[in-house]
Amino acid sequence: MNESPAVVVRRPTESILATNKVLKNTYLLLSMTLVFSSVMSFVAVATNASFVSAMICNVIAIVLVWFVIPKYKSSAAALPLTFIFVGLLGYGLGPLLSYYLVTFSNGAELVGTALGGTGVIFLSLSGYVLTTKKDFSYMGGFLFVGLIVGIVAMIANIFLQIPALSLAISSVMVLVMSGFILYDTSRIINGGETNYVMATISLYLNIIILFQHLLHLVTAFMGRD
Repeated sequence: MNESPAVVVRRPTESILATNKVLKNTYLLLSMTLVFSSVMSFVAVATNASFVSAMICNVIAIVLVWFVIPKYKSSAAALPLTFIFVGLLGYGLGPLLSYYLVTFSNGAELVGTALGGTGVIFLSLSGYVLTTKKDFSYMGGFLFVGLIVGIVAMIANIFLQIPALSLAISSVMVLVMSGFILYDTSRIINGGETNYVMATISLYLNIIILFQHLLHLVTAFMGRD
């Protein structure tokens, strides 16, 4: 008769501790992957990497994140694969950064502004979820639809080449990635994601995509040839 209450009290505590551990490991790994990715981007810029090499890196990264990493997410290979993944995406980002740095006289300012804006958005949204502990899992379907619409629109605009549509797409993608930051952080806190490697990859992708589209928007309003 005395054992049941103890079990009922202990389970929530164990659940909270497990979630906090995932959260701590996720932010630690996320910090390291962002640093490593930044180093690889710098290497790509310094070596004048081509857009062809960036495309190859991105394709390999897609293969890793869709087919390889999920298979080994709970094994010893998960961490090396994660760093290979972020390293490839970081290197693949290099030619894009080079374009902005070379094409615009205030290229460094544009990149710095977009980077700072990305950091503010991520920290603000993550901090909000951590403070309120709200469950944003209901946003998953809407965000997925928004992501698909954004991708289709980007592909269409490759052929249409409409500047206004390009800005609209980036605006939508900034909102969608901001929503994903809320969604993914909420899943970690509320136990929807218990693997810190997959949690890290989700947040990393949110940040990288957010940065790219924010850079596009910042350039549209602040860019000087």
